[in-house]
Amino acid sequence: MAENEWLSKDYYKVLGVSKDASDAEITKAYRKLARKYHPDLNKTKEAEEKFKDISEAYDVLSNKEQRKKYDAIRQFGMGGARFAGGSGGSGFNTDAFSDIFGSMFGGGAPTGGRVRFSTGGGQPDFSDIFTAFGGRGAGPSGYEGYQSREEARPVRGEDRNSDITLTFRQAVKGATVSLSVGGSRFKTHIPAGVHDGQKIRLPGKGHAGSNGGANGDLYLHVNVKPSSRFTMEGRDVHTTLPVTVAEAALGAKVQVRDVDDQVVTFKVPAGSSGGDLIRLAGHGVQDRRGSGDLIGRIEIRLPGRLGLAQKKAVKEFARASEEFDGQVREDRLKI
Repeated sequence: MAENEWLSKDYYKVLGVSKDASDAEITKAYRKLARKYHPDLNKTKEAEEKFKDISEAYDVLSNKEQRKKYDAIRQFGMGGARFAGGSGGSGFNTDAFSDIFGSMFGGGAPTGGRVRFSTGGGQPDFSDIFTAFGGRGAGPSGYEGYQSREEARPVRGEDRNSDITLTFRQAVKGATVSLSVGGSRFKTHIPAGVHDGQKIRLPGKGHAGSNGGANGDLYLHVNVKPSSRFTMEGRDVHTTLPVTVAEAALGAKVQVRDVDDQVVTFKVPAGSSGGDLIRLAGHGVQDRRGSGDLIGRIEIRLPGRLGLAQKKAVKEFARASEEFDGQVREDRLKI
């Protein structure tokens, strides 16, 4: 904030500290209020404005030189009597101003050894003061012309947070999406392989900085709609691969559709069991690190009701597989 506006701001009141508060007390008060009103934690408009006031107050009061000048200007501005510097002055202590002028002009006030300010209708003539500080001077209606010799330090803009919802296919393949943030629209690319709950950082898309400071960043919180057929683990895409008893026993080529709805073929080895995984290379997530795979998990399916011929065939198969069936029974009893 410009120093010509300090008269209208009570930074000590904003932070809830006394005027003789220590640096540690000021920092403690700031941190407590920042946790309460930070835009990431408190989404209300009032909290956003409150956080700006808190940060503004802390920027001034945590800087020894800025605080010294702020206290001096506030002390001067709130005085109502006629006063003059030197041992005969009353109602106002000009020591703080003498110190400030000394640091700015190489020792003492700019007029020599005394600091004298005359008042008109009970208020000081601020034009002389602000001119002495190095500005252009200002009128009594707001001191618009005053400029500080000390350049305001750059302040980085606040970060923004936003949510984005993707289909499962967009999460696997990547997508270019349009976003509307802070009244402006722009497009950005979502990389392939993002997962539900992941956070993506977009540099410079947050709130604008001040005094030449950099813009904040935008953080996108990703929500991925679940698929009824697929899941994603790392760069691999998993799906269920239903097969018949004959296909599992004898081996077969079975066809399914991938995330692009294209037909692909799995080779089921003879003697496959339920739960076995079959890998189809190159049909998963593809990014700069490489390509993931499409993995089918075998699920052996039987008819809900067997006919007489089917039951007879199963019984004959069981008799022919008696030794294998015994091994399975033993496995079931193992701990």
